[in-house]
Amino acid sequence: MIPQYLVDFDLQSLPCVKTDVIVIGSGIAGLYTAIETGKDRNVIMITKNALLESNTRYAQGGIAAVTAEDDSPAYHRDDTLMAGAGLCSSAAVDVLVNEGPEGVQELIRLGTSFDVENGELALTQEGAHSRRRILHANGDATGFEIVRALAAQVRVHERVEVWEHHYVIDVISVNNECLGALVQRPDGQRVYIQAAATILCTGGAGQLFRYTTNPDVATADGIAIAYRAGALIRDMEFIQFHPTALCYPGAPRFLISEAVRGEGAVLRNIKGERFMAKYHELLELAPRDIVARAIVSEMEETKSTFVYLDITHESEDVIKHRFPTIYETCMNYGLDMATDWIPVAPAAHYMMGGVKTDLNGESSVARLFACGEVSSTGVHGANRLASNSLSEAIVFGRRIVNRIKELAPLTGELSMIHELEQRSGAPKQAVIERRLKLQKVMVRYVGLRRNETLLHKGMDELKRQLPIFDAELTRKEEFEFANMLTSCLLITHAAMERKESRGAHYREDYPHKNDAVWRKHLLLHREDEIMEEFSDDV
Repeated sequence: MIPQYLVDFDLQSLPCVKTDVIVIGSGIAGLYTAIETGKDRNVIMITKNALLESNTRYAQGGIAAVTAEDDSPAYHRDDTLMAGAGLCSSAAVDVLVNEGPEGVQELIRLGTSFDVENGELALTQEGAHSRRRILHANGDATGFEIVRALAAQVRVHERVEVWEHHYVIDVISVNNECLGALVQRPDGQRVYIQAAATILCTGGAGQLFRYTTNPDVATADGIAIAYRAGALIRDMEFIQFHPTALCYPGAPRFLISEAVRGEGAVLRNIKGERFMAKYHELLELAPRDIVARAIVSEMEETKSTFVYLDITHESEDVIKHRFPTIYETCMNYGLDMATDWIPVAPAAHYMMGGVKTDLNGESSVARLFACGEVSSTGVHGANRLASNSLSEAIVFGRRIVNRIKELAPLTGELSMIHELEQRSGAPKQAVIERRLKLQKVMVRYVGLRRNETLLHKGMDELKRQLPIFDAELTRKEEFEFANMLTSCLLITHAAMERKESRGAHYREDYPHKNDAVWRKHLLLHREDEIMEEFSDDV
């Protein structure tokens, strides 16, 4: 059983800091909600690393929103629903596609400089989009430009206080209402922050897998924190593996943006053969899950650990202008995109599921909100449409801000003592070793292709790590591992339950989609185990 809290505490004996709103995380969701909430409320923003370190920083492709005359919210809606494979929330998608253009204007107002061509916003196309609607910045450095602009605003904001290198251990909830957060400072001291609203903006879960495009901070903290607090967690089986991560000796699994394929790059197997025609009519621009599995199939067929991405039809000048970050990174490892085929393989990239929210970003626990990749708004369904995530963070971030304005202030003092029931005297295995083992378990048993045998083996391996919750945890790395293990258990449980293939969830033993039985969501709750919710995608 996963406990409600990871550590012992007595709130009366802890220092208490009061504020109006807590924002946990400093990606696009956290930065934007802090800026907007701070217009009329006091905000404490907490990030476990430096302010600029987040998944958003590494987002290359761009942000999807309707800005072109030949595009429309209806087209964007259709593309999103198609990619989501029957599990999108139609209402949430409508919110995204209709409010997304204004979200882009908000980013521009706050200082983001998107690329411009001939006096108009430059647009590109990515997989499963029927139109060119992806805005980008500095070619392939969109995420960095957004966090640069927003972080500059946060740094000088009079009502936003930034706590860098602080770790949120848990949120404090009583009678299904969140009343703040338990935080560990860099020196190990703990403090209770009391707030009328707490917003989880903790990002994704890529570090649960051995190979990922995500930075080290993406350890699924927010999902595990919300789960322990009693929030509903939805669609955890849907993990998007990006088809094209750099796969080269000595190099990290660096993301090679889908926009490269959007600009005409093709995939070739180790024999030099273009192969996507065998798998989908949209070829290299098919939905990501299809492209990723096609690559794995080609790797197995040719007994290789990678395939090639070929954009050598473009000139060096065009590639340098459009993809400067990717070009420079590849050159650092002796690969010239203008003349060389780039070796790539799939890697864990994005979590479609997460903390279930309503259309105002509020979880099933009152006063606890989730925004960005940690949330499950219903926009992404079983498979995220490329570049919808950044716009989702802005659109639903604005709705969270408006909802918080309606909340009544907290009243009274909270007195609470929590003690773990038992302690393990067993010696601790080094966290770095346990983390690597967990990541390997997820790749081997709960990865891109799954079946009943693999999933049961994976679950057995994960359960062997459960004594972590009985031990006395004191360090950030130990809290992170507990959160990673929690989220891995949730993913594996949901993957075992969904006996079909849909979107990013592929079961070799149930290879077909089954709308008659499985056009529904799986909800996980700490006390009620697993529940079902039918999809409103029509």
